[in-house]
Amino acid sequence: MLAAPLRGSRYPKRSLRMPVSSTPVHSRRPMDPYVLSVAAVATLGAVALGLSLAPAGGSGAGTGLVAGRTQTVRQGVTEQRAGESQSGVQAVGQAPAYGDDLNGWIKESLAIMKKHGIPGSYHGIYKNIMRESSGNPQAINNWDVNAKNGVPSIGLLQVIRPTFRAYHVPGTANSQYNPVANIVAAAHYAAARYGSIDNVNSAY
Repeated sequence: MLAAPLRGSRYPKRSLRMPVSSTPVHSRRPMDPYVLSVAAVATLGAVALGLSLAPAGGSGAGTGLVAGRTQTVRQGVTEQRAGESQSGVQAVGQAPAYGDDLNGWIKESLAIMKKHGIPGSYHGIYKNIMRESSGNPQAINNWDVNAKNGVPSIGLLQVIRPTFRAYHVPGTANSQYNPVANIVAAAHYAAARYGSIDNVNSAY
């Protein structure tokens, strides 16, 4: 059964209703959320810090500034990658480096010979160098008939000056002592006389 309400209770009745604002409901509007954007602008060496409040909707100046900075960063990354790619292409297109030794001299000579259509192989050049000078680009013969005639055989393949001048290949050094110029000129001469330096097996 239900209990009857107590009369004369010492606890006063309290209203549970919230106070009503005097401002009409329709006149109140929610506060638009805002975002804070920071723009650092450098002018004549001085750095000015600008703060702007822009609605989060994306149409304000702050939003445009953020979008602009994002686009600038993306463009910078793209340009950097393009530059790295271009650098890679240029690196690939560069002439290969050759060692400053007998192996490097022969390889560089073969590349030049190929460009000018001069036949010859690594083995053909190497065997003749070892017989003629033992791989010494400063070797000079001061005792044979050529030396007596004033034109000693010089360099890796013991080339005399008249032969070097006649078969010198443009783009190489104008010196019999230069290992690459000496090899290429000798191979050029051997190709004209023997078909290829590969066919030379003794003094030539």
